[in-house]
Amino acid sequence: MTEKLKQTVLIVDDQAMIRKQLASVLEDDYLILQASSRKEALAAIEKWKIDVVICDLHMPPNEDDITEGLAVLEGVRKFNSQIPVIVVTGDDSRSAAMEVAKRSAYAPLPKPFTSEEIGIMVRNAARSHQLHNEIKSLQDELRRLKVEGGIVGSSPALKRIIEQAKAVSETSATVLITGESGTGKEVMARYIHSIGPRSGGPFIACNIAALPETLVESELFGHEKGAFTGASSRREGRFELADKGTLFLDEIGELTPAMQVKLLRVLQERQFERLGGKELLTVDIRVIAATNRNLEDMVANEQFRADLYYRLNIVNLELPPLRGRQEDIPILADHFARKASSKHNKPMPSLSAALVNKLSGYRWPGNIRELENVMERAVVISTGPVLDVDSLSAKILNQPAEAVSTASANPMPQLQLIDGTLPPDLSFESAITDFKRELIRQALRECHNSRSEAAQRLRISRQYLHRLLNELHVKE
Repeated sequence: MTEKLKQTVLIVDDQAMIRKQLASVLEDDYLILQASSRKEALAAIEKWKIDVVICDLHMPPNEDDITEGLAVLEGVRKFNSQIPVIVVTGDDSRSAAMEVAKRSAYAPLPKPFTSEEIGIMVRNAARSHQLHNEIKSLQDELRRLKVEGGIVGSSPALKRIIEQAKAVSETSATVLITGESGTGKEVMARYIHSIGPRSGGPFIACNIAALPETLVESELFGHEKGAFTGASSRREGRFELADKGTLFLDEIGELTPAMQVKLLRVLQERQFERLGGKELLTVDIRVIAATNRNLEDMVANEQFRADLYYRLNIVNLELPPLRGRQEDIPILADHFARKASSKHNKPMPSLSAALVNKLSGYRWPGNIRELENVMERAVVISTGPVLDVDSLSAKILNQPAEAVSTASANPMPQLQLIDGTLPPDLSFESAITDFKRELIRQALRECHNSRSEAAQRLRISRQYLHRLLNELHVKE
């Protein structure tokens, strides 16, 4: 049985004897930290996760008044206003009580006090802090669930994909999710599972690229005892585990030719045998596959079976890269900052306008995964309530200058103005559509109508370019 973690109490008093007495009363039930001055107390607050603070009001260098004790109280409040502070005082004046109340202390503890009194007060304060943390965790979880099953953003590109995912979720069709690494393919797969009729069943994920080639068959289909060296017992594979639910096969383009044949048979018949077994097993599953590779090109190069590709690609959802949904960058940055602050028990930060501008101007080669890492780093190294550009790496800070030089070398189409003003019948959406159309035409011209080269030039997939050509009615 796992022992329950103790909450931490920080005792702040310049007199070692009093700290020792308080510690002896509380140490059986709490982890005890001690500080003899304001400097030590605030250092401990920043270093450790503190649940309750007990602080004497009268401390050096001004033991005749309460300024030092109030300074400790204010320092704790500034760092985390939810940490309860029990103020120990022998001063019964109304002015002292008012000053303590103004700074939202949890409760005063008048001297002299008994062991029972301090025990009850700390227990109530610790419980109050625990309840606050539990409520905060529930609120964070509720906020996460409200964001389309973990999908954060409101850009048109993302909304279009979400609508397609909702439509396909009600069917049993196999789905192929494509897109660059870090665009959230597994998150999308989980979303489809969570809103569909199989949501009550298991969601089993398998990253093909993360498995040794010799273990892929065993991981997918299971094995019988003695099937190979080290197979000391029967083991169910991912297909069996996903019965009545969804099987997510990530990095499907990494399958060997032999495994492609076996997977095709299972997708067609929903039947298979464990490795080393003879029993024919039948499963009722939905398969969602994902890849960051161009399977069409792999089929053309005979690296991927055409029949398997068409079996997987009944419905294709192509996730846009983060640079293609810039409207979502501020929302995602705030979401990941909140997530990181909760993970590392730091105050909930706000984002400066300068930081948001820097993030929005960066190209994000690592997509959403990179943004999450950047925001966690910013939260971890930040010492204040506002995340600013000083928490970003030089790589991000230097990006705009590089982007400008690239743009000057490859000028983009410009919106034509009439007498220096916008055309009267212009709409934002039509301007964006015209811009995309001209950009694609220019890329095709420069690449001598090679779609593969044009897609690479535009940093999008060939499939996405093909769809844009149809949607925008671009004639080559």
